[in-house]
Amino acid sequence: MEWSQLVLTNDGHSSLSFDRVSSIARVLWEPQTRGSSVLVNRHLPKPNNIWRHFMTSTSMGGQVMRPYEPTYDPLVNATPGQGTGYAPSYWVASAGNPPPDDGPIRGDTDADVVVIGSGSTGMSTALYLAREHGITATVLDAAQTSWGCSSRSGGQGQNANGRLTRSQWIERWGMDVAKRLDTEVRTGFENFKQLTKEIECEAYDGGHLYMAHRPKKLDYLREQTRVRNEVFGYRARMLTAEEVREQHCDEREHLGAMYEEEGVGIHPLKFTFGLIRKARELGVKVHPASPVQGWKTVNGVHHLQTPGGVVRAKRVVVCTGGYTGQTLNPMLKNKILPILSNSVVTRPLTDAEMAACNFKSKTFMTDTRTLRFYYRLLEGNRLQLGSRSSITGADAQDPVHLKLLTDAIARKFPPLAGIQIDHSWWGWVDVSHDMMPRIARPDPKETVWHALGYGGNGVASSTWAGKRIAERVAGKDAGREVFNLPIYNSPLEYPNVLNMVRSEAFAPFRRFGQFFLYKWYWLLDEKS
Repeated sequence: MEWSQLVLTNDGHSSLSFDRVSSIARVLWEPQTRGSSVLVNRHLPKPNNIWRHFMTSTSMGGQVMRPYEPTYDPLVNATPGQGTGYAPSYWVASAGNPPPDDGPIRGDTDADVVVIGSGSTGMSTALYLAREHGITATVLDAAQTSWGCSSRSGGQGQNANGRLTRSQWIERWGMDVAKRLDTEVRTGFENFKQLTKEIECEAYDGGHLYMAHRPKKLDYLREQTRVRNEVFGYRARMLTAEEVREQHCDEREHLGAMYEEEGVGIHPLKFTFGLIRKARELGVKVHPASPVQGWKTVNGVHHLQTPGGVVRAKRVVVCTGGYTGQTLNPMLKNKILPILSNSVVTRPLTDAEMAACNFKSKTFMTDTRTLRFYYRLLEGNRLQLGSRSSITGADAQDPVHLKLLTDAIARKFPPLAGIQIDHSWWGWVDVSHDMMPRIARPDPKETVWHALGYGGNGVASSTWAGKRIAERVAGKDAGREVFNLPIYNSPLEYPNVLNMVRSEAFAPFRRFGQFFLYKWYWLLDEKS
């Protein structure tokens, strides 16, 4: 695999643009100049409601909140910290109070199954273990419940898996495997769609628009449309720029689009909070502020050290996404490249602005850049837009990354140039080194499973991963053909250079390569 494949797109996750944690209160409630943009957070909840999300306080479970840490980096920090507060995303500001939890671990305890991570993967795993297999798991989270991807993602639920297209599935594994994988992914998407009907999460079942940002990308989209329809039996179709304007919105930068019927936009934090409520009703225990700081296995029993005590578990499932620390478990070290994605949400649009942009649907959109932009109209007529730019946690606060997004709003929707940004944040995306996730047991001698590597397409696929990994933990996977698919039958891989050599030795150079590739991608995306 070439370095260029290492850092493909990571849409669907978010990023942030605040100055310093010591000035959080000032940032939340006072105007802040960011280059050419002004952040006025007047539409955030009143301080007495939002304080619990960002500053030190006590939640329902009794855990102490610590200030949000904007420079957190999974390749630098061992854990996200104990009880760290939420990122100041729009989702956090609008989700309401988190559901009740069971507080931090206090004292040594035993568990049959421990799930590490309380995002959509972890909570769907726990939910299906309880609902379908009668196994009540114990869920551990380092920070707050649903603190990572679930509170920062783009909320775009696509009928996709990893970062490879269906054409690339055929190239890599052949037609038979590609068709079986499509059936599996499509089934998972329908399962996700059903869950969005069971949980109040502002779901909008409006499909997906893939927007050609350059003339040559129209041919690419036509070919993708052909493959989806002729090979896999979908009903995707090409739309002209005028048809997009008449049916959806007046996005000025694109030249045409592929429309897919399969796509559901959600409020990702409300969705995951709903999973938590469902799981706890079935007896699942959820413990925030309980980072795993040490892990050893003695006579087949996993001893997970948390600040409050040791959790002894017969089985462990890792569902930590882009927030997987390098020291969590040796079998996961250097198996994921965490990539940052930034996101903004505007103030509510006026009626005049809605008319000027001709918004007629809340169908979500992505463009055809390698470093793609993802965007959509939210409930309350706010515009959300995200992309990727920053590389390290230390760099994430640089105003240049926010400017990238506000400039994109001005290009795509000129009537909104200079619009007030109410929410700006960032988050980490778990990208595997071969661009596909793994829902697997990396070592058959160890009772450890993981579901990681979504590459930005985890909003929908994470819940199906939870269902499948629950089957595996419950021992219901033996002899079933579906588990011979490549996302199930092999572990996460080490970095690969030029599709010739795969080695952990390349890991320290990944971000060096990412930096130069981002520059190259920008030139390709903007100049060709």
